[in-house]
Amino acid sequence: MWRNVRLRGLFIQVIVIALLLLAGGWIIHNTLNNLESRGITTGFGFLTQQAGFGIIQSLVPYDESHTFARTFVVGLLNTLLVSFLGIILATVLGFFIGIARLSSNWLLARLAGAYIEVFRNIPLLLQILFWYFAVLAVLPSPRQSLALGDSIFINIRGLFVPDITVHQFGLLGLATLSMLIIWQGLRKTALKDHGQLLKGVAALVLMALPWLFWLATDGFVLEKPVLKGFNFTGGIQLLPELCALLLALSIYTAAFIGEVVRSGIESVSKGQTEAAQALGLKDSKILSKVVIPQAMRVIIPPLTNQYLNLAKNSSLATAIGYPDLVNVFAGTTLNQTGQAVEVIAMTMAVYLTMSLLVSVFMNLYNRRMALVER
Repeated sequence: MWRNVRLRGLFIQVIVIALLLLAGGWIIHNTLNNLESRGITTGFGFLTQQAGFGIIQSLVPYDESHTFARTFVVGLLNTLLVSFLGIILATVLGFFIGIARLSSNWLLARLAGAYIEVFRNIPLLLQILFWYFAVLAVLPSPRQSLALGDSIFINIRGLFVPDITVHQFGLLGLATLSMLIIWQGLRKTALKDHGQLLKGVAALVLMALPWLFWLATDGFVLEKPVLKGFNFTGGIQLLPELCALLLALSIYTAAFIGEVVRSGIESVSKGQTEAAQALGLKDSKILSKVVIPQAMRVIIPPLTNQYLNLAKNSSLATAIGYPDLVNVFAGTTLNQTGQAVEVIAMTMAVYLTMSLLVSVFMNLYNRRMALVER
């Protein structure tokens, strides 16, 4: 039986799985014994206890009377917020840097190369501290705020922008517009006659004009920040901790995305560009219609890694006090409850779930962009 390759392989796999289960059981048993000897109870009952501490930023209603379960939700939403915004900004900036890296303009290409070499070789934590303590901390007070028009203000307390409140009928209008756009997109994939397609686009514009006019007049209310006393009221306040973290994550990750984009573009055969030039296409059209779609097949896999790194690197927010999941839940909540195993396990599960969801989404997008052969 030992000479049978299949049976021998099966036997070794069973032994390995059994050893892993024994090791896991021993770790769990040892942990429970150590917690019991120190008088620490286990379980998730602490989530229903009153938190008793404040959080400087919350996307949901929160005060000291809420439970530790609510602090978990607050930290989770803050982490998702900075990760989502960071991915968008890093992608836009990274694509610009990657394309500029290959520009025929000598100065632009050298500046893009210097950006990549500088920011990707400085530790992310130092960049976060730099933006927070060396840049944002020296901004003026609210009374001497830097103004962009009469609606956007920057000062030591953060970035203040207008808040848009959409009425119920405004939401209905936006939903209708979204359905029309989706419907037109489906028609676009089905239609081959360009004349019919142009007629459909024109019809969509005519149907959308009343909604757009109504939205621009009565569909929403724009609340601008106003200086009252020593601070601004109204609008949306982006804390300096959020701004510093977002800047550092975006700039740092964009340096790596820029190199990914550059390598993806260079992987496309130069014959494709020459053929497009022979057809008389402009350089912008060649880049957007010929080069980038083919380069995306090479760009997407390493781009996924950069998205995962950005989401996980957001945990460095605790260095400047931004109330993300690590700071609020794995920090303050853990110190107050002492439930180290449960708190750390929940925090690890969140980051694992975030990473898996990003991977699934990017894999689906990669499968859609992949070249299908007959």
